[in-house]
Amino acid sequence: MPDSWLDLDPDAPFGLATLPYGVFSTAADPAPRTGVAVGAHVLDLGAAARAVGAPFADTVAAPTLDALMAAGRPVWDQVRAALTAWFTDPAHEAAVRPHLVERDSVTLHLPFTVADYVDFYASEHHASNVGRIFRPEQEPLTPNWRHLPIGYHGRSGTVVVSGTDIVRPTGQRKPPTEPVPVFGPSVRLDIEAEVGFVVGTPSPMGDRVAVDDFADHVFGVFLLNDWSSRDLQAWEYVPLGPFLGKSFATSISPWIVPVSALEAARVEQPAQDPAPLPYLRGEQPWGLDLRLEVRINGHVVSRPPFELMYWTAAQQLAHMTVNGASLRTGDVYASGTVSGPEAGQRGCLLELTWSGKEPLHLPDGTERTFLEDGDEVTITATAPGPGGTRVDFGEVAGRVLPAR
Repeated sequence: MPDSWLDLDPDAPFGLATLPYGVFSTAADPAPRTGVAVGAHVLDLGAAARAVGAPFADTVAAPTLDALMAAGRPVWDQVRAALTAWFTDPAHEAAVRPHLVERDSVTLHLPFTVADYVDFYASEHHASNVGRIFRPEQEPLTPNWRHLPIGYHGRSGTVVVSGTDIVRPTGQRKPPTEPVPVFGPSVRLDIEAEVGFVVGTPSPMGDRVAVDDFADHVFGVFLLNDWSSRDLQAWEYVPLGPFLGKSFATSISPWIVPVSALEAARVEQPAQDPAPLPYLRGEQPWGLDLRLEVRINGHVVSRPPFELMYWTAAQQLAHMTVNGASLRTGDVYASGTVSGPEAGQRGCLLELTWSGKEPLHLPDGTERTFLEDGDEVTITATAPGPGGTRVDFGEVAGRVLPAR
């Protein structure tokens, strides 16, 4: 990457290889507005675009990313190229520098209006572990698993930005020792370390989106924690699937990394056997080499490898629309729990503790089977950038509050 007049620390997050989008406010100006993270700063994108006289100034001068996402890939590429030029050409410093604020001083907001929300189940290692836990005497994977990306529709109204406290959910659960269900707070509250994708360019109802058209429709990538109540889920999910055990909260990171920032992170996905049906095949590799870390109260408990996901985000998008379902700007879909083959690569406590049978021992001397009130979960990730640089995703964090 070229040098910047901003004198960026090469080891600090959010270098020129990332330039993610978000929405921020400050104490001096509480109005939310579009920003770009760069080093220790956030650029007021709309104000800088007006100062430079950029043709897209009206599109980015907004309290959400909605208009920018809906503008389509030519505009996305134009804005990203302009940002790189602004930070590398000294001729732009006088116009741009006044619109930088310290990143530590800003409040971050939900960056876009969430339309629909779909959660997939794309890690073979996660799905196999769950199958072994719940169906120990049977084949771990269901017969359809290697033929299509399994998913479910979630609740978009409870997608919240990182830092939002999560109230322990309450509902029906049936302990194995009880003849009938009981009502009360969940006692098996879990996380799911996932990667999320947000649609920018919509598609009309009745159309299909091809695997190779992924980058023309998906605006950006972010981190996602799909909080899960395993006891509510276990009692309710047969025969229709996740409902109250999932719908109470889904946290997303505030910085949206453009798909174009991930060119150096693209890898071949794992071999698929049997070969998927033609609509799930593409010419371009869309495996992504993202390296996640999961922390509970500051302690690293897992490092899930996203590059091992069996189904890619491009295949998920193609499957999501193959029946003619439309895409809307702001549609979110998530990878499902990211897990690897090793014990230290599992992306949820259900796997890490083998459904509570093998407690997780934390460095502070405590142990966990599932989350306790007061626990804070933080998920971070990085990816390789061009020329040995690093792409940063920031973090998605949330703290568990007692049930009401």
